[in-house]
Amino acid sequence: MTIKLIHTAPSTGDTQRPVPRWALRTAYAIPLLLLPSSLWRLPFAFHFEMGQVDDAAASPLWITIPYVFGLSILTEAVALLCIGLVRGWGEVVPGWIPFIGGKRIRPAAVIVPATIGGLIMTAVSVMMALTWTGVIDGTGYENGWWEALAKICITPIALWGPLTLALTYAYYVRRCRPATTA
Repeated sequence: MTIKLIHTAPSTGDTQRPVPRWALRTAYAIPLLLLPSSLWRLPFAFHFEMGQVDDAAASPLWITIPYVFGLSILTEAVALLCIGLVRGWGEVVPGWIPFIGGKRIRPAAVIVPATIGGLIMTAVSVMMALTWTGVIDGTGYENGWWEALAKICITPIALWGPLTLALTYAYYVRRCRPATTA
């Protein structure tokens, strides 16, 4: 009995043209990269400052709980949208959506917001780097352990912008450039 392995171009099967393997892996990795920061942020909802030295007055819990949990959920939801750059629902509106379901999505309707989001998150990454290198004043910590935990949890956010821009470029190539024949 022989087993024959066939190498085919990676694809999710629901896109018009094949998606590069690196793009698939990257799109599915982005929400996982952001998960540590989303979880790290949750104790702040209950005024546990995770070792940060902050002189500001605490907001009431009825404000901080929805804000912090909402920010974490929003972060993950937007990160999940990056998967649309490698799946069919980023090319055709899913049929279950009323009125527009089944209609093709213009590439610019995806490329423009994804590029803007990627550029904004890249700017955030630069600001994080400037803060952590001491160029810009940042939050102080009670000790180095709290600071290390914060950096470990938050640093993956720095990849979000550049990875989104790379996925957006791959989406552009797949949707807007003519197919090449080998």
